[in-house]
Amino acid sequence: MGADREGGARRTSARAVAYVACGAVLLTGCASMPDNGDLRGVESTPRQDTQVRVFAMPPREDAPPSEIVQGFLEALTSDDPHYATAKQYLTAQAAKSWRPELSTMVLADGPDTEAGPAGGREGGDNVSFTLTGTKVALVDAEQSYAPAEGAYSRQVYLTRDKKNGQWRIDGLPPGVVMGQSDFQRNYMSVNKYYFASNSAVGAASQPAAVADPVYVRRRVDPMTHMVRSLLNGPTAWLGPVVRSSFPTGTALEKGAGSLTPDDQNKLTVPLNGKATRVGLAKCNEMAAQLLFTLQSLTTAVDEVEVQAGGAQLCVLDEDGAAAVAARGSAERPEYLYFIDGEHRLVRIPGGSRSSNTEPVPGELGEGAQALRSVAVSRDEDTAAGVAIDGKELYVGSLVSGGSLGEPVVRSTGRTEKDRLTAPSWDARGDLWVADRNPEKPRLLMLQEGKGEPVEVEAPGLDGRIKSVRVAADGVRIALVVENDGKQSLLVGRIERAAKDETREKDGEQPGVSVFELRPAAPALEEVTTMSWAGDGRLVVVGREEGGVQQMQYVQVDGSTPEGPAPDALTGVKAIAAAEDDRLPLVAYSEDGIVRLPDGAQWQTVVKDGSAPVYPG
Repeated sequence: MGADREGGARRTSARAVAYVACGAVLLTGCASMPDNGDLRGVESTPRQDTQVRVFAMPPREDAPPSEIVQGFLEALTSDDPHYATAKQYLTAQAAKSWRPELSTMVLADGPDTEAGPAGGREGGDNVSFTLTGTKVALVDAEQSYAPAEGAYSRQVYLTRDKKNGQWRIDGLPPGVVMGQSDFQRNYMSVNKYYFASNSAVGAASQPAAVADPVYVRRRVDPMTHMVRSLLNGPTAWLGPVVRSSFPTGTALEKGAGSLTPDDQNKLTVPLNGKATRVGLAKCNEMAAQLLFTLQSLTTAVDEVEVQAGGAQLCVLDEDGAAAVAARGSAERPEYLYFIDGEHRLVRIPGGSRSSNTEPVPGELGEGAQALRSVAVSRDEDTAAGVAIDGKELYVGSLVSGGSLGEPVVRSTGRTEKDRLTAPSWDARGDLWVADRNPEKPRLLMLQEGKGEPVEVEAPGLDGRIKSVRVAADGVRIALVVENDGKQSLLVGRIERAAKDETREKDGEQPGVSVFELRPAAPALEEVTTMSWAGDGRLVVVGREEGGVQQMQYVQVDGSTPEGPAPDALTGVKAIAAAEDDRLPLVAYSEDGIVRLPDGAQWQTVVKDGSAPVYPG
């Protein structure tokens, strides 16, 4: 549990927490603690610089119950690695049974704290307090973040030690409770990486690297904790669609201690005996997982050495990791694509500041079919386009002379908004699109962009799909879903049935489903457009209840990433981002096609254009 409240004066004793930054000690105000009565709420630490260190202070002699509760909550916002100081506020038995690592409940503000009765316990040596607040999120034992809502209310019980007369907490909820600003100061989001379990990318059959975001304490040896988390395996949500190359039971070698890179930015990871018989190819995959994960945390690691039983198994650098696995954020698209004023598919170099467009090779660039939305395969060899009336989906080769052929999907929706969404390609070369026909809403997938569409099952989907974007890894999908006039951005897990030779002989495609859709932008009630913008991040344009349209980044787990939001832009109708964040954000707005180069303001590319996309 912890303490947090935005923007108020901090009513806490100097004995509770000390802040240290840049070699200076900053003590909080020395307001006195009440000896009895209600606590009016545990005030938040105003949002501190992330470099500020926070140290817990132990309970003072003869502290009253209210101060014990306050001090305990404050101690939980500190950088104490094992909560040793926080445990000093507990009885010996409570300290043994309390499990802070089980969960972290994040509240909008710090828990309000109200004194209550003894909770059915006898005598005057027992009191209780009720912790209340509004839920924002829950970080579980796997360090996985999930948005939460509703009221929070839990009891904390205290007793007076009969021998020394000191008040201590002897009953409390499992895990930690912390306000949002303290959570943001204490924790950071990091991606750990696994491999898509049933996919291959390109001719080299590289596995696709999949980001699995978790939260770790920012200043409590995050590097070692991330390696341990990676070795423990993927989170439950992602687990069904990914694999790890580490043998079952692999862990850090006993007594490994804290992991730190050397002065050459190489990190040595000593593993236990479970990994001693791993071959070079498998070890390189393990090292790639480690390197991708650590580089999500810090720029201080360029190379990883994997050891087991004291012997070196392999060494891998960035170039080696790129050869082992395909990672979306490392793939740099050659072109940016959009539809010009003549409803043709055109392109410009992806990283260029040029505004000189050229039609793509093939019939989609020749205007054989007027288009309203497009998607380009990740190898940039094939494109899919939805006809201007939204009724048909065409697939064409991006080579000169390539024919367009017949539509691969048709919609019978009565109006344009009731027909096909913009399409999206995954890393396997499969094509996705949704039919918004209210009489027969469908999510469809075409293997390699051809053949009979597979109708994708989506258990738990409540509403009609407005927009579809598949992640580069091919195992996660983002959907904008409309229900009762409100739109939600949801992220689901793509599961593909194992191939069945009998069904294949009968011409049946393996089944595909989207499971466990979860909110990625829970505060928004209207979502205009969205795009993947990294391995575990999306950029979304939308509006909160009673608010105005805004553009922001969101994590796939529903949390908000650190760093600034994109510069404001009015009248946005479509947004395009590459997983490679070195490429500019591109939008279709009232000013036409515009882009946001790094460190600059929005710039017009062309006035007469729409539907910008990067490959994917």
